[in-house]
Amino acid sequence: MRRKLFAAAMLAIVAATGLSACGSDDANVLKVGTEGTYSPFSFQGADGALTGYDVEVVRAVGEKLGKKVEFVQTPWDAIFAGLESKRFDLVANQVSITDERTKKYDFSSVYTVSEGVIVTRADNTEITSLAGLNGKTSAQSVTSNWGKIAQGAGAKVEGVEGWVQAVQLLKTGRVDATVNDSLVVADYLKQKGDTSVKVAAEIGETSRMGLAARKGDALIAEVNKALDELRAEGRLAQISEKYFGYDVSK
Repeated sequence: MRRKLFAAAMLAIVAATGLSACGSDDANVLKVGTEGTYSPFSFQGADGALTGYDVEVVRAVGEKLGKKVEFVQTPWDAIFAGLESKRFDLVANQVSITDERTKKYDFSSVYTVSEGVIVTRADNTEITSLAGLNGKTSAQSVTSNWGKIAQGAGAKVEGVEGWVQAVQLLKTGRVDATVNDSLVVADYLKQKGDTSVKVAAEIGETSRMGLAARKGDALIAEVNKALDELRAEGRLAQISEKYFGYDVSK
């Protein structure tokens, strides 16, 4: 009996120690959800390592917070579910700050400002404005801000996981267009030299992006302080100019 009691006590001590160590480790880690397929913001570099504008911004934030950053690659349409289920603490994936989203999540201060554009095949002459999407098919991540804009313009949305799949459907003629971030499109055209697609129109809407956290999470105040410091030091501008040639953080 004494042996059994001793063994049970030892197991309890080990379990308690393990839980304590786990909590300590978690306190020093900032887990961040990101796609990893959304160049130039979050993508695999030539060496296979995750890189991009959002990735570097979050790593800089992590340095300020004294935390190790761990990225959890997640498809866009599942990324908020991952945040809500506490798979990660933040989402860093060019999340547009909208009224609908701010009801559910807390956002950091803005770290990217960009415009929305419509992309079509190069030979398309029918779509020259947002109104031109009415009755057309547009490839979009169905839960994205761009997807809602396309749908609001009267387009039939063909659901995709992200930009890479959207542009492939466009090139093969399965959809008429796709709406996305002007910075993403400019980077794609620069890197790929793809003349089979074009920017057909600007949608006349400016998007402001922030890092998303669970509603009421005190972490967002710490993140904002870190972003303020990075902005004041010129670090955000430096990262921005590395990827875009100018400061997109303001």
